Formats: sequence, structure tokens, C-alpha cells
Amino acid sequence: MLNFKLTAKDSASKARAGYFETAHGIVETPVFMPVGTQGSVKAVSGYFLKNEIKTKIVLSNTYHLYLRPGIEVLEKAGGLHKFMNWEKAILTDSGGYQIFSLSALRSFKEDGIEFKSHLDGSKHFFTPEKVIRIQRCIGSDIMMALDECTPYPCEYDYAAKSADLTLRWGILNKKLFEQTNSLCGHPQSLFGIIQGSVYKDIREKSARDLVNLDFDGYAIGGLAVGEPVEMMYEITDFTTDFMPENKPKYLMGVGRPENILEAIERGIDMFDCVMPTRNGRNSYLFTSSGILAMRNAKYKDDFSTIDDECGCYTCLNYSRAYLRHLFVAGEILALELASIHNLSFYINLLKKAREKIIEGSFKNWKSEIIKKISAQREADSVSE
Repeated sequence: MLNFKLTAKDSASKARAGYFETAHGIVETPVFMPVGTQGSVKAVSGYFLKNEIKTKIVLSNTYHLYLRPGIEVLEKAGGLHKFMNWEKAILTDSGGYQIFSLSALRSFKEDGIEFKSHLDGSKHFFTPEKVIRIQRCIGSDIMMALDECTPYPCEYDYAAKSADLTLRWGILNKKLFEQTNSLCGHPQSLFGIIQGSVYKDIREKSARDLVNLDFDGYAIGGLAVGEPVEMMYEITDFTTDFMPENKPKYLMGVGRPENILEAIERGIDMFDCVMPTRNGRNSYLFTSSGILAMRNAKYKDDFSTIDDECGCYTCLNYSRAYLRHLFVAGEILALELASIHNLSFYINLLKKAREKIIEGSFKNWKSEIIKKISAQREADSVSE
């Protein structure tokens, strides 16, 4: 059990501050989880994640770890924490979304998902039970149930059948979870995933059915897959009303800073996204005044800091001109420094959001921040 506790609720919105306990430390919410798909957050060492960025929890992925390095290696290592030398919390996705994204290489069946490895084309089959066993071996603090992520757009009937399949798999996930123990010697928790595409009645049914199974937390899946952003906000706002107040609420795979702040206002506690590291590696830096495209010639002799309001390692030690030079020269250091900054920006943004929720001023602060970080978008062309 995570032992989730609410610290404060915003009086003008559904935003909330809280914390949950894991075997690898306390995680305060709202929280952003850097994505370490294969047991590594790209271009950033564990030292920087822990000591400079102050990361409390990272996300890794069952599908990728199962294929490489393989469960046998992780078992011999004593679990993912020891393998990657990470003493803070880990959440593992079930791999359902990754298999969904392979489209032509997978097929869904009543008892699981058949797929081909994107590495060598070998055939594999994930059942709900197998996904639990794999995550038991990985030893993550939070495990995700196996689900089917629907595309956008999709027909109503398909979304309904998919949500029902996710429920049946969730029942099997929960049953085996309760019948087994962690193989790494510490408690683990299991989250269910609410599906239903953009159809509110399916979302409501999915949420109610999964809540009856009493998972340790609940995620909203199947959003940020191409639907209009306002629709994503609407479905998030609707769905959180059917999620338990005494358990964490997680919106999977979202997104831009403004998307996250809007979702916090709608009651979400947990987030993950590859955007800060992916954009960083492609020379785009998130700042308090918007996104900076660091290859832009205007930064060639700009010796100011990346962001006056940021105290991260990159901002304290290097200028915009130096970062631009590194990117133009193709230096690997550029990827590390940009990723450190972007992750610091995200994590500090949510830390500040938490403070504002506790103060009771979140909604007005959120509106001001979104206005500021959107202003730069017209000045720098951003390609993701």
C-alpha cells in the first residue's frame, strides 16, 4: 500500500497536494516522473537526477526491460533498483502503450497481447499474469496493470469493447498481484488504468468498475494520443470525478508544462512524459518565459543564463551562447546540459504548483504561468 495522504486542496479548483510512501522514499504530489524507459533517463546520470534535479521517482517500462536486458539479468542483479543503482522510487508501465504503438506488429486476444519484438522480430505473448510476474521481478515500487490503449479516433463500439477487455485483464492483474509477493524484498503497489477514449459514459463505467477492484491508485490512459487538447482536458476533468479521493490520480504521457498545469487544476497528481528530455536533446529548452530554440542564431553571442528564474546546474554554470555552440558543434555535452535543465524546470514547476495549492493561490498562479510560458512560442519555432 502507498498510504496516500492529502495535504491540501485548492478552494478554486480540483487541484490537490499530497504525498505517498514507498519502500524507496516519500513522493510528494503533484509530481513529474522522468522517463527512464530502459532503466536510464536519456543523457542524465542517476547522480544528477538525485542530487541536482531532486527526482523522487522515475518511470521505466516493462516491455523494453523484458526484451533487453531480459528478466533473467534483472533477477540476477536483484531487481531494477540495484541494476541501475537508483535508491529512489520507480514506477513501471505495463508495456501496453508500447505494444499499441507498434500497431502492425501486434494483435489483441482475450487472454493477452501477441507481438513481435521491435529489436529482432521475435514473437512474444503478454498475458495479464505474465505482466505482473515480470514487474515482480523488476521490483518497481508501483506496477501498472495491463491495458489496451485505444487510438484516436476510434469507434464507440471499439472503445467500449477495449475498456471491457482492460477490465477483465485488470481483474486478473489484481488477483495474481494479491497471490504473489515481491521478489526483491520490498512492498509493491498496483495501479489500474481507466480507458474509454473520448466517450464519457465508457470512461465512467471503466472508472467505476476498476474502483470496485480497489487498486492502490488509478491512471487515466488513452489520452494524449492525437485528440484535441481541449477534449483531453474535458475528459480528464470528467474522469477524475469518478476516481477515489484517497488514492493517487495519474494522467499518463502528458505533456507540455501548460498541459500538466491544466491537468493539476482538474485533479491529477502524477505525470510522466518524454518531452523534457526529447526536446532537450533536440535543442529546445523550457523556461519561465517559454521555449528557447537553442540553435537559433540570435543566441550566438547571448551570454545570459538560460532562465533567470531557474537555479539548476546548467543555468548556474553555462550561458545561452555556450549551449548554442555545443549544439551547433554536435557536442554530446549539449544533450546532457539541456536535459538537466528541462527536467529541473518540470520538477520545480510541479514543486511550485504544490506550494501554491497549499497557499490557496494555485488557480491564479497557474493562469499567469501559462500566459508567460506560451508567449515565447511565436518567437522561436518549435518542432517536436
